[in-house]
Amino acid sequence: MLFALQAVFCGGEEGTESAKSYESGQKQEKIPLQLIIIGPPGAGKGTQAKKIKEKYAIAHISTGAILRAEVAEETELGNKVKDVMERGELVADEIVLDLIEKRLSEPDCKDGFILDGFPRTIRQAEGLEPILSKRGNAQIRVVDLNVPDEVLMERLLARKRADDTKETIQNRIKVYHEMTTPLIEYYEKKGVLIRVNGDQSIEEVFKDIDEILTEIIR
Repeated sequence: MLFALQAVFCGGEEGTESAKSYESGQKQEKIPLQLIIIGPPGAGKGTQAKKIKEKYAIAHISTGAILRAEVAEETELGNKVKDVMERGELVADEIVLDLIEKRLSEPDCKDGFILDGFPRTIRQAEGLEPILSKRGNAQIRVVDLNVPDEVLMERLLARKRADDTKETIQNRIKVYHEMTTPLIEYYEKKGVLIRVNGDQSIEEVFKDIDEILTEIIR
């Protein structure tokens, strides 16, 4: 297992207070579990996010899935982002942030959520912070799935999705490393990063994630 253990213990005083069952004779309100899962294309973010959703009963928000649906339905937004996505480039921040803010306002996000594949840059993370601050004091946690590039290429070619050409995949991985490596360092400095070895079986990866989340919500 590969973890940044500081994610489990960050905010010591706040965590101690949250652990109290009662304060002034009243039971404390449950704090929602708010997660971000990041990793290169093919790391298994969607698969793990679905497993987390099933166990912890929180909303799974995949910006990629939302955007692909818009493209497939040929909506105004879909037509606007289609060429960008086919080139393996990032959709404009303001578009994705607007989608996320609207999605987080839906009832199923009240008890928590997991953001799958967003943010990808520090700028996006900074744009996300005021949106999350409206939701109260719940701590965000960031799961980072690490997978070697050659394994990513094998996985992505094997799934045979229309936009998964070899050239596009190579560009996506390149863009990921260029844009997202600073984001990982950004969250690590905040003490909320959980590093996980994604080059394992689906069940082994989930076991590693689950062990950490169990400690966080205890």
